[in-house]
Amino acid sequence: MIAIIEKYFPDLSQQQKEQFRALYDLYADWNSKINVVSRKDFDQLYVRHILHSLAIAKVCNFEAGARILDVGCGGGFPSVPLAIMFPEAHIVAADSIGKKITVVKGICEGAGIKNIDARNTRVEQITEKFDYVVSRAVTEMPTFVKWIWGKIERGQKGSLANGILYLKGGDLTEELAATKMPWQEFPISEFFEEEFFETKKVVYTKK
Repeated sequence: MIAIIEKYFPDLSQQQKEQFRALYDLYADWNSKINVVSRKDFDQLYVRHILHSLAIAKVCNFEAGARILDVGCGGGFPSVPLAIMFPEAHIVAADSIGKKITVVKGICEGAGIKNIDARNTRVEQITEKFDYVVSRAVTEMPTFVKWIWGKIERGQKGSLANGILYLKGGDLTEELAATKMPWQEFPISEFFEEEFFETKKVVYTKK
């Protein structure tokens, strides 16, 4: 199953491969106790959750020391795959549902992921600044921007200027226009050939 990750990211270190490999059993175990990945697509964990999260890594390469906030992280997507891919980045994974954060902490412990700070909190209560904010379809974009715009610091700690990197699907024209901000859309099908990604995108705006 990790073959799908290696196909698109051939330069993984041995440790990264082991960590990605460990995720299947860890998520299977946690998911049997706390349902964070839909039962019906659990067998697609590597494509629909891990690889989908890593589309962000195809759009932006985070530098060592980059501060990233994952809003509404659920069971750790996109934060857990990104933490493995960028072990020198610092990631805060936030979710208002405590049991989801319990899963993220358990996954990190099991896979030896040291660069995630998993917090059971609402995003409005987070006070520090970040270089990038990532998320996976947690709410409508105008609402999301309102929550997090003041938490992003100007600058550049990766291959793109600091800003928002958001995983979303379908036609986003109206929703993005409602923010009155300039957005770039990166179709994930340009990076990954699996059918699942046909309508999926990474949308980006800089601070």
